[in-house]
Amino acid sequence: MRALVVTNIYPSPAMPALGTFVADQVEQLRASGVAIDLVYVDRAERGRRAYRELGAMVRQGVDDHDPDLVHVMYGGVMAEVVTRTVRDRPVLVAFCGTDLLGGRASRGVVRWSERYGVLASQRAAKRATGVTVKSRNLFDALPSRVTERRTWIVPDGVDLERFRPLDQRKCRSALGLDPSGPHVLFPAAPNRPEKRYWLAHAAVADLHRSGIRVQLHALGGLPHGDVPLWINAADAVLLTSMYEGSPNVIKEALACNVPVVSVDVGDVRELTAGIEGCFIGEPVPADLAAKLARVLERPHRIEGRERAAEVSLERITTRLTDIYGTLMNGNRRA
Repeated sequence: MRALVVTNIYPSPAMPALGTFVADQVEQLRASGVAIDLVYVDRAERGRRAYRELGAMVRQGVDDHDPDLVHVMYGGVMAEVVTRTVRDRPVLVAFCGTDLLGGRASRGVVRWSERYGVLASQRAAKRATGVTVKSRNLFDALPSRVTERRTWIVPDGVDLERFRPLDQRKCRSALGLDPSGPHVLFPAAPNRPEKRYWLAHAAVADLHRSGIRVQLHALGGLPHGDVPLWINAADAVLLTSMYEGSPNVIKEALACNVPVVSVDVGDVRELTAGIEGCFIGEPVPADLAAKLARVLERPHRIEGRERAAEVSLERITTRLTDIYGTLMNGNRRA
């Protein structure tokens, strides 16, 4: 089985943390026996100019490698171009979140670009042979003409070898953190408005006013290899995003047995359901602070790794290869 993967989110020397989940999935597919050829669309560096030659690049990749199918890992303009260009073999489009939901910028060129990207995603979804989405809320955002018969909900897989429980004190020592804590991890860069760092900061400020001296740390801009250390060093991971698909950091925290406090976004409620020590809060500082206080009152580890194993890289890869086979055989369902 040979697949041509087209993506605009992939690690590079300039941006080593970009699209690490895509790189992990590509490597796992290769390990499972799928021959993968990669077309990387450098949207991060080149902006919208990166799409000018995309049709020709993809057509050349198809002609050179003769893949059994093309897998577009992200939607938007990229997916629209690929589904318009490749008509002689199956095309699977994986939608991740903002490509279907938009980024919710308030004004100007960025807002226009987001809206155009959503429209491009909708066109791509209608043309694609098959579609995957990360969570149910993304499925609900698909155009009505995209039926369940060619759509699968497939979250990103978590690497259980990389993300596993580690000694909290040793992780804090390695990162130069106060060993006594408590430490709360905000799993994104503070300057990303859709992640609502202000809300996490306000929740921690509420805790301070109640006498609980929590230290809040943001994960943005850190080497990806350090992420397991930061998760294991934390007493809780706090997610306050406006929107998500299936946030990887929640699965990674569960794999490390670290508690999660989150707003009701993406598939977090489903991922954490029934796990003692994980809480879904209202998107207001007082309620999130109250949920964090409940985490800090109990032993800091949870029993989350078994749940994370349900979405391990290996299991997700098996699902993807089954979908590949279905599309290659011209069937609608495996």
